[in-house]
Amino acid sequence: MAALASPPTLPTDVRLMRLAANLLLALAALAVLAGAAAWLAKSPWFALRHIRVEGEVQHNSAATLRSLALPALQGNYLSIDLQAARAAFEAVPWVRRAQVQRVFPDRLVVRLEEHRAVAFWQRDDSDDLLVNQYGEVFEANIGDVEDEPLPTLRGPEGSAPRVLAMWQRLDPEFAVLQTRLKTLVLSNGGSWRGVLANGAQLELGRGEAEEVLPRTRRFLATVGQVRARHEMRAIESADLRHREGYALRLAGMGSAEEAASAARP
Repeated sequence: MAALASPPTLPTDVRLMRLAANLLLALAALAVLAGAAAWLAKSPWFALRHIRVEGEVQHNSAATLRSLALPALQGNYLSIDLQAARAAFEAVPWVRRAQVQRVFPDRLVVRLEEHRAVAFWQRDDSDDLLVNQYGEVFEANIGDVEDEPLPTLRGPEGSAPRVLAMWQRLDPEFAVLQTRLKTLVLSNGGSWRGVLANGAQLELGRGEAEEVLPRTRRFLATVGQVRARHEMRAIESADLRHREGYALRLAGMGSAEEAASAARP
């Protein structure tokens, strides 16, 4: 049997012409697809017609969200940048976190998590700072929480979680005095100072909770006895930094140095 003849080889110029034609067809197809995508991106068929907000909206009304977040949303269902949309909602006061999701064919669903204020944060350059339950400092309208009995915290930049954690450990201890720790300050040098709700000033010393708590409990365990010997006078100040006791000043009495020896067990 005779072998089949191989097909003739096309000239180089013909092969190049076919390659160029195929390339042009591919480019034309891409152009059509791009044009279709651009048309769809601008088509009123995919306009966003509904935005549903879920989750925590205690401090933000629908009108507030519309006025602050919606102007920053650009594009339709297909073209909207979800990351940019999330950032727009998270820029609204009191919003801690936002999740934005498309729902076909014309809806956005936004789930919000708001900050829960647990303390005021005091800083020289701003009066509108709060601390949430995670120790995060955020800016909001103080008027929204001015009727709540929140403590005031202060410390170096970035120390809010540490200061909040210390306050949470110390505050319950003062229930024996029927008062609360109204203010807690961490100095740049690492020393703790507190103010009770009744105005008493406390020097708590340095250290973490494992060091500050024993000093505080030693003070609270005996200060009632000292006050009883002095007509239950109000505490003006106490210095807990002494190794075996504390210095105490009671209302209407002498200097802290004179009261210190009486305060020691």
